[in-house]
Amino acid sequence: MNYNLNSLPDGEAKSSTWSGIKSLLKLVEQERKTLIIALSAVLLNAFLNLLGPFLIGHTIDKYILTKQYHGVLVFSGILLAMYVIAFVSSYFQTKLMGGLGQRIIFELRNTIFNKIQQLPLAFFNENKAGDLISRVNNDTDKLSQFFSQALMQFISNIVIMIGAGIFLLIINIELGLAALVPAAFILIFTKLISPWIKKKNALNLKSTGAMSAEIQESLNNFKVIIAFNRRDYFRKRFDLANQKNYKTAIGAGLANNIFLPVFGLFSSIAQLTVLSFGIYLITQGNFTIGLLVSYLSYATNFYNPLRQLAALWTSFQLALAGWDRISQILSLNNNLVTISYDDTENPTNAVLEFRNVHFGYPGGYEILHNISFAMERGKTYALVGPTGGGKTTTASLMARLYDPLEGTILLSGKDIRTYSAEERAEKIGFILQEPFLFTGTVRENILYSNPRYHKFSNEQFLNVLKEAKLEGLLATFDEGLDTAILSGGNSLSIGQKQLIAFMRAVLRKPELLILDEATANIDTITEQLLGQILANLPKETALVVIAHRLNTIENADEIFFINSGEVTRAGSFKEAVDRLMHGKRLS
Repeated sequence: MNYNLNSLPDGEAKSSTWSGIKSLLKLVEQERKTLIIALSAVLLNAFLNLLGPFLIGHTIDKYILTKQYHGVLVFSGILLAMYVIAFVSSYFQTKLMGGLGQRIIFELRNTIFNKIQQLPLAFFNENKAGDLISRVNNDTDKLSQFFSQALMQFISNIVIMIGAGIFLLIINIELGLAALVPAAFILIFTKLISPWIKKKNALNLKSTGAMSAEIQESLNNFKVIIAFNRRDYFRKRFDLANQKNYKTAIGAGLANNIFLPVFGLFSSIAQLTVLSFGIYLITQGNFTIGLLVSYLSYATNFYNPLRQLAALWTSFQLALAGWDRISQILSLNNNLVTISYDDTENPTNAVLEFRNVHFGYPGGYEILHNISFAMERGKTYALVGPTGGGKTTTASLMARLYDPLEGTILLSGKDIRTYSAEERAEKIGFILQEPFLFTGTVRENILYSNPRYHKFSNEQFLNVLKEAKLEGLLATFDEGLDTAILSGGNSLSIGQKQLIAFMRAVLRKPELLILDEATANIDTITEQLLGQILANLPKETALVVIAHRLNTIENADEIFFINSGEVTRAGSFKEAVDRLMHGKRLS
């Protein structure tokens, strides 16, 4: 399955305006009550603003021209009351929609983050973290602005525009048609130009995500940048990303602002048409001054919303572009599905067994070819071979970080795909070559995903560590279990990170424990201590060691040599050493 968000085909990455509207409206389904109240306030506001020009024209013709000033004062009071009510209703709907927008984005960000958590490792291999962060933060913010600020203004302007158009046609159909002709050209222009605007905004959002990815990568690797004095390299990379973002931002800005001058031009043409034709009708005795004033107000009420819709339409296109990028994530599914157990399959007594397994990474060549082997409980197995031979890939398949392209992997006699993620994590411990720690304390990182000890006090937990022969590893941390860990574990050495990962895995008492170069960054004394701890693992636990250092595999019960897509038994320790030294494979 393709998990690269930047290489999805256009049919998956883009949507029509109408389908975009329908998908956006699904986000507010649970806020129906709030929407109805806000919409009612919008309709009341629109009605009062549309009634105003008619009353003004009526007041001019009946009271001002006839000098009946009492009527002028009465209708002035009525208009004041109407506009105060319109102001209150506008404030009320703005407050309601502001809260609605924030609630929607809160839920949406949770949904996106939870979806990302459900996706397999292949997804993270194919997408940059910075771009994902941009989708969660920046793209959802575009949606928040649309729902909080633009949606009800959008509806209000449409209602006012339609109402004003109806009044224009009712008062005088000939003058009304003349006033509305420029609007037809605006609608055609909008229809033609909208896809281009959306495309420009989508490119800008994509380049913003790419720039975020560059920043994230350079900050994560800043220690290496300093060590090799290659600030210039990352400056150039960031400069390229920044220049691309600048160009796409300029393009999006030009696209977003093209509506205003065009709408303004046609609005002015309409006003001039109404004024000229209206004066002509007055000279012919078919129109009154009060009606002309009302008519000009209605023409303004028709075209001013169009000008505002130009800006709101840009916000809508930006929201759609952001929603497309978000939808790409939400539409993905985990290809590591849990299947039902088939009791007809041939069971095995081995804790782990590969049967005719083939594997290759997405978009790459096949790495493992027709691999078959079994591992028994209580034994220690070593995976050796040259760099790039497939050792870590084999271990990743053991832990089901990926599924094979062909063949079956059995865990305790059952297809590994029949276990839920929780069950599999209970049975398999995996110490990665580059362990990752979370911000918190040593205790919190040891207990990560191990709820059985969460309620233990430090004293009780220390007793647990003593029983597991792990308490000696705490001596390397100044404050023991309460030692603070900064983001990513940068306050600790790589060796200390490995020790925490080691304790984390051993405490779970897994049936299969995989060590991927777990002792590569640990001093000799600590390595001996780890060896004693491994010797005290439960008798039923199978230990898999991936290592380049020969002393770490010397006591293995069985050694597998992995190279060129094949896994073969290396036989004795001497034969394994010979293969590593000469790069040969026994037939």
